[in-house]
Amino acid sequence: MASASFKSVVEMFHHRIRSTPDTEAIHYRRFDGGREGVWHVINWKEVGTRARAIACGLRALGLGAEQRVSILCSTRMEWILADMGILCAGGATTTIYPSNTAEECSYILNDSGSRFLFAENQKQVDKLYSVRDELPNIEAVFVIDGKARDDGWVIPLVELEKRGHAWDIANPGAYDAVADAVGPDHLATLIYTSGTTGKPKGVMLTHDNWVYEGEAIDALGMITPADKQFLFLPLAHSFAKVLELAFIRIGVPTAVDGDIDNLVENLGVVKPTFMGAVPRIFEKVYNKVVSNARENGGAKLKIFTWAMGVGKQVSVLRQKKQEPTGLLSLKLSVADKLVFSKLKDRFGGRIRFFISGGAPLSREIAEFFHAADLLVLEGYGLTESSAGTFMNRVDDYRFGTVGAPVPHTQVKFAEDGEILIKGRGVMRGYYNLPADTAEALDADGWLHTGDIGELREGGLLAITDRKKDLIKTSGGKYVAPQSIENKLKARSPLISQVLVHGDNRNYCTVLISLTEDNTKSWLAQQGIMVGTYAELTTHPKVVEEIGRVVDELNRELASYESLKKFAILPKDLSMEDGDLTPKMSVKRKVVEKKYKAVLDKFYEGTVASLSG
Repeated sequence: MASASFKSVVEMFHHRIRSTPDTEAIHYRRFDGGREGVWHVINWKEVGTRARAIACGLRALGLGAEQRVSILCSTRMEWILADMGILCAGGATTTIYPSNTAEECSYILNDSGSRFLFAENQKQVDKLYSVRDELPNIEAVFVIDGKARDDGWVIPLVELEKRGHAWDIANPGAYDAVADAVGPDHLATLIYTSGTTGKPKGVMLTHDNWVYEGEAIDALGMITPADKQFLFLPLAHSFAKVLELAFIRIGVPTAVDGDIDNLVENLGVVKPTFMGAVPRIFEKVYNKVVSNARENGGAKLKIFTWAMGVGKQVSVLRQKKQEPTGLLSLKLSVADKLVFSKLKDRFGGRIRFFISGGAPLSREIAEFFHAADLLVLEGYGLTESSAGTFMNRVDDYRFGTVGAPVPHTQVKFAEDGEILIKGRGVMRGYYNLPADTAEALDADGWLHTGDIGELREGGLLAITDRKKDLIKTSGGKYVAPQSIENKLKARSPLISQVLVHGDNRNYCTVLISLTEDNTKSWLAQQGIMVGTYAELTTHPKVVEEIGRVVDELNRELASYESLKKFAILPKDLSMEDGDLTPKMSVKRKVVEKKYKAVLDKFYEGTVASLSG
């Protein structure tokens, strides 16, 4: 196993500051009173100065080695400054999603033993005050956008930095001594996994876990300081944390902004060369593009369909590492000018590749983007493996796989096909949960992922399903629901979310939610105007179209996999309603419980329903 180049994230961070102090580090929006943020740039020296002030402020308040400090904030520059400040103070960062409820925040803060917390704004501060009686260990809250409170519990971030600067002057050499004492096995991050049931578990990730991730991505050679990254994913999630560490290790300029509502507009300003995203983002873009083409109809639809046909021919060649020549090359040039360039412009016009992670990506979606000359490289990993574990490469990719292991990560398979991982990226364990740790990590250090997979040609890993999500019908047949769900979503821009059900039942059924805008546009093309989402779900045309798509897919499935019945849900699934995880994956058990009556009705009169 390769040795580490740095003993800690702190050492790696300081090396970056010393090596490239005056180069662009973070491109960010600052809101100076108006609604529209103005883009600014901060260099590495400035990043280091602010992180140091935060670290010294925490030390002035008594933070000790590996003590936890939580961050409750959306993706923005200050998240990274707070994270680096915590680590440079010798502490460990606990991540909390801004979408978490007050009760969920309370649980994580208490379970992690956090002493302090960074909160983004007044909204998050109010959330904390609603459960303050449950937070006896939180000594202070540092608010990024907000004011101090009379009770002294809430302190503005700028005030913390002022205190830190004063402490640094009064204690010469103390900061460097603390930073130098941080070692590879010290706790760096506690990330609470968002499970579908039960309390979340705190995954303990060390400095060496993150140093390894930065090194491994650097070793792939896909990203250089000449690139420009756009980082919008929630930094509370391990996928975004990997991108944060790669940005520090490699020194790639990064625009940091978690505002998804203005994502397309921001991409047009920043013009990144690569970006990480979850499959839901690609699904939404795909649905929008296809719906617009259908809505335009006539000559525009014919041109779009022709261009995609050309793109698919080129995609097949490029997957074989060949380039189009002759007439096909000429057709590609025309297709790019008429269709593909417009789609690429949506992402700023300079994208070399996307990285998709956090959930399975439909092969059909990946091939659609590739046909339009936009390469989506799917990767794979767990929070427990520091996220970046497998990766398709720019020069070695295959759609339908998650690529080869990143350097110095080992993989093998259990008898039932479960993927086992070993390497420097694997977690220390679950916080205060020795039994759960022992279940996930065997005596030889292999992490049992809970995912089923297989190695395909070239040593590329294909995830076939989630072990615990496998459906076993009452007839004894195993069904992989995620594969069917992804195929169904890729078949129609009208479909938003899908949940295949059938465990211990005698056949499979499916719940479907609609993409409201696309469905309304589709009906409008037929001269039908519908006002509300609820009206869409029962409209005969919509029901007929969804039925047609389900029937079409069923013709490709084995009989025991086929979807015998479907229901259109009364509203789309969302994080706000607790249906989706922060990475926009469906909480299977939650949704099944929520719509139990609908599911039970599917099986009325069957033997399976008597025990279901």
